[in-house]
Amino acid sequence: MFLGSEGPPRLACDFVISVDEKTSVQPRRRKQPTLPAAADRPMRVEHEYFREWTWTYLAAWDVHRAKLFGRCEKKSGIAPTDRLMSEVMSQEPYKSANRVFWIMDNCSAHRGEKAMQRIRSRWPSAILVPTPIHANWRNQIEIYFSIVQRKVLTPNDFSSLPSSSSALWTSQCATSKPPLPSDGLSPATNYPLFWQSWPLKQPPRRSETAKNTSP
Repeated sequence: MFLGSEGPPRLACDFVISVDEKTSVQPRRRKQPTLPAAADRPMRVEHEYFREWTWTYLAAWDVHRAKLFGRCEKKSGIAPTDRLMSEVMSQEPYKSANRVFWIMDNCSAHRGEKAMQRIRSRWPSAILVPTPIHANWRNQIEIYFSIVQRKVLTPNDFSSLPSSSSALWTSQCATSKPPLPSDGLSPATNYPLFWQSWPLKQPPRRSETAKNTSP
């Protein structure tokens, strides 16, 4: 949808990178450790904590190859964005690609014709494609950021900046892992195999249940 105005249609040798930044990732060192949920008890989180410094987490998602790149920076801006782009554009297959579309929002670090020219001057194959104004939620990297917020940063219990960046890096590596091959069987097909491996007695058949409940 965003790529129709930039030259000919996208080819198989072109790449699409979805990019954004997650600001104010702040570790919170609790006075008391968080207690996990237990039977008849929800998770308990200490409301008093010590504030640590903050990260800005920049991430780039290869839409068609499911490849994730990311880095933690102390602040956002042109230089951190360029470092992320350099990390991606310095390796194959992006280094020798015909076109690499970079989908970004309208942040001041990469907005307007000046930003487009600056990026093309450093990486001739990189093409900046801005998202519509007030529609950054349409960028696919936001899906990954929502997972990070729910699975990694909630509750934000980290003792230091390195521990929070390590958690983000672990999540990034796990997301980039190739999926395991499927055996081709649906959950409904695997249902009898599940009961065969279950240590308890298999559920009674419908005919036996009707026989036992008949008057």
